[in-house]
Amino acid sequence: MFFSFMRISLRLLTFAALLFAGARQAVAAPPTDIHGKAIILVDVPSGRVLFHKNSREPRAVASTQKLLTALIVAESGDLDKLVTIQPEDAAVAPTKLYLKPGQKYSRRDLLRVLLVKSANDVACALARDNAGSVEAFADKMNAKARAMGATASHFINPNGLPVEGQYSTARDMAIIARNAYANSILREFMAIKSFEFHYADGRVREIVNTNRVLRTAPFCNGMKTGYTDAAGHCLVSSGHTEKRDVIAVILGSNKANIWKDSQKLLEWGLQL
Repeated sequence: MFFSFMRISLRLLTFAALLFAGARQAVAAPPTDIHGKAIILVDVPSGRVLFHKNSREPRAVASTQKLLTALIVAESGDLDKLVTIQPEDAAVAPTKLYLKPGQKYSRRDLLRVLLVKSANDVACALARDNAGSVEAFADKMNAKARAMGATASHFINPNGLPVEGQYSTARDMAIIARNAYANSILREFMAIKSFEFHYADGRVREIVNTNRVLRTAPFCNGMKTGYTDAAGHCLVSSGHTEKRDVIAVILGSNKANIWKDSQKLLEWGLQL
């Protein structure tokens, strides 16, 4: 009777083990229907790649490269210093905040609106203020990227507008995103769903985050959108639970799929 009981117990344990293994296998299977020319999902603390496709392929990454712009500005400090808007800042198009030459804003306020609204005039104002010119700031971007290990990129402007010779990869953008995520100021700003921006001339405008996943998925806590005709729809998104933090990069997707695919990829990664 004892041996019979042992045989039954072993069968039950084996069956439970098979069920557990099957459950693990089901969770571990990566999503196969993610649209995008280049994709990567990484574990934030370790940097371990959880999923990727064409992650080393050089591509235009549009405004997602503003993560690097923001990181350089944030790490430079003195965020309460005022920035005076210049005519060359205000002339940048198409997505802009319509700042006027001569107006003054703190670096902190401009950094916040850069990450929430993705305004190109703001990116240029911050870059010029930081390095003296957009060209000098691009040199800083490339040096910072190389120092972080993002060595397959070349940046020419701070906003991601199309220009020949500017490119990055999904892998490099994940490296940049991990470093931005580690900055508490940037992490706070990237998680803002909306806020009121006060112009120097007294106008007040509600700024809504361009990242739709932030507004639809409770586990999403920010990062950066991007779109140009050359880059397609791009999104660097981050997800958080008590047990895990992950970052997903999708480049070269389309309007119909970018939001749901990013959410799906984050959700899968957080369940591993």
